[in-house]
Amino acid sequence: MNFSKIEFLLSVHSLGQLPAPSLPEIAFAGRSNVGKSSLINSMIGRKKMVKVSGRPGKTQGLNYFQVGDDFFLVDLPGYGFARVSRSMQDSWQALISTYLEERETLQCVVVIIDIRHEPKAMDTQLIQWLREQSVSVLPVYTKIDKLSGSKRQKNARLLDAGHTIRATERVLFSAKTGQGREQLVSMLASFLPSL
Repeated sequence: MNFSKIEFLLSVHSLGQLPAPSLPEIAFAGRSNVGKSSLINSMIGRKKMVKVSGRPGKTQGLNYFQVGDDFFLVDLPGYGFARVSRSMQDSWQALISTYLEERETLQCVVVIIDIRHEPKAMDTQLIQWLREQSVSVLPVYTKIDKLSGSKRQKNARLLDAGHTIRATERVLFSAKTGQGREQLVSMLASFLPSL
């Protein structure tokens, strides 16, 4: 995967705004403030390509980034604590669920989970729902630099059990240190057979 040519394409707020389904897509999902933007920036080797915010609910559309002529990265709005109106949350939900269910060019959803916390019902529900829709899922446990090695392994095992994930199916990642980046890129490449 070559991220030397990457550009922001558009922010989608309705299904009619989705680009023509011409390239494979990898979507990134996670609870608000889980480190989604930091993960994408670290993965592509850019500090500020994806805007990072300390305020939950900053991403308010499906943000499309085109990587060369090869594929799209799609940054989805965070779920959970976003301080936005109920109607805004409902419209996001409708847009995101329809996108995830019907987008034929969607190859994989990266579900980002903070390793410091116990399994959360919303993450479990999303992973199970994606599996039911036959959408490939790649769980990534972020912020591993915040825990010691033994605590990190213990928490990873708890998350694996809570979300019914095998250790070989997920990535341990730190946007701060870059640990896990090569494994993440390699696993994502396996969902893009043309690369």
